[in-house]
Amino acid sequence: MPKGDIAVIGLAVMGENLARNIASKGFKAVVYNRNTQVTQDFLNNYGTADFIGAFSYEDIKINLKKPRKVILMIKAGSPVDMVIEDLLKVLEPGDIIIDGGNSHYVDTMRRTAFVESQGLLYVGSGISGGEEGALNGPSIMPGGSKKAWNEIKPIFQAIAAKTDNGEVCCDWVGKDGAGHFVKMVHNGIEYGDIQLITEIYQIMRDHLKMSNCQMSDVFSTWNKSELDSYLIEITADILAYRDESGDHLVDKILDSAGQKGTGKWTVNSALDEGEPLTLISEAVFSRFLSARKEERVKASTLFKKEVEIFKGNQKEFIGYLKDALYSAKIVSYTQGFSLMREAAKNHKWELDFGNIALLWRGGCIIRSAFLGEIKTAFKKNPDLENLLLDPYFKKSIESRIQNWRRVVSQAVLAGVPVPALSSALAYFDGFTTKNLPANLLQAQRDYFGAHTYERIDKPSGEHFHTNWTGKGGKTSSGSYDA
Repeated sequence: MPKGDIAVIGLAVMGENLARNIASKGFKAVVYNRNTQVTQDFLNNYGTADFIGAFSYEDIKINLKKPRKVILMIKAGSPVDMVIEDLLKVLEPGDIIIDGGNSHYVDTMRRTAFVESQGLLYVGSGISGGEEGALNGPSIMPGGSKKAWNEIKPIFQAIAAKTDNGEVCCDWVGKDGAGHFVKMVHNGIEYGDIQLITEIYQIMRDHLKMSNCQMSDVFSTWNKSELDSYLIEITADILAYRDESGDHLVDKILDSAGQKGTGKWTVNSALDEGEPLTLISEAVFSRFLSARKEERVKASTLFKKEVEIFKGNQKEFIGYLKDALYSAKIVSYTQGFSLMREAAKNHKWELDFGNIALLWRGGCIIRSAFLGEIKTAFKKNPDLENLLLDPYFKKSIESRIQNWRRVVSQAVLAGVPVPALSSALAYFDGFTTKNLPANLLQAQRDYFGAHTYERIDKPSGEHFHTNWTGKGGKTSSGSYDA
């Protein structure tokens, strides 16, 4: 009996569809689920011509070609560690364990070192695209043991999404946790994109008093412009969708957002790296705030706040909304790529940022035409420090900045919360300000804590302390990086 090319452990939505994708590209997949009935149901549904059923880890070993390749499509956390331990009991040196779930990159770094110490190879691979992507072609971001890449490359690049130009949305990202880090930042940007879209939606709904159908038409139109993206496309579909009673379903959905933790990981990583990830942070905090539904209902009754109805030229203002959304989107990606750049320095990852933009051009949740411009920016200047310094994005912001300001100002005056749109604008204004008020901040720190400061009229790196009250001494506090 012919042996399998790769095994898939975990046959929930993502695992099942990824196995089907693998088979559709001419590879034979060994399928396994800890619940043997799930494995049997899979075989009953999809046959045994392209699949080999495994009902134990020993079955996986027996039915795979060497070096054996096993991809885990299971819940992140301790379940991954437990399965790795079990696989190490049956697999042999040179075999490859691949984690295709949303694992924290820190765990992937640890697991790579551990599995390599046992003589095997380990890959932590971000996979984005949801159920549809897993079946028809996801964006794949593999990292870990570089020796594994040549072995898994034919399968991974065959099942990955392709751009309209035929470019494959899968390539090697970097060592140890690089693949899962890039996927984590992808998810953080996804949080930001979604929050921006929902803020525009709320302005349209509550301030402009537009109907769902009107809003759907606007997003459909925007999807044929520079805002062309998967999230804009599905927003138009969602707003137009009616349930079995003929009502718009979106109006019946509870406004309490869920999350799986990758956005929070991104924010925590930004804090660790000292990166101003303001927009994505606000997107995460907005989900936390949405979950306080009962408190919000109570507060709305107490304060009796009403959103002011828009009285101006609606068509013109919708154009402003488009400009604001595009501008803030630039900041979202700017912050995400800046975080990856800083992490790459600290972890000694050789990340190709233009290539990462390409990986996200198809298959994934944040896929958009916009990413092509990011790829071009890094192709022209691989050492680009910040996307706002690229000529294309500079021009894009400059032509839209006043409309962006109008939207944020109007929303604030009307009483519509726009935390992501406004924090993105604040980041832009801060980044483009030569002299920030941190001089006063440093003086305050030195006043109350003797933390010292540098002077603009003295050499860089020389620190000073002032006895501001005349009552203190000359001793200053030691410095440290938080």
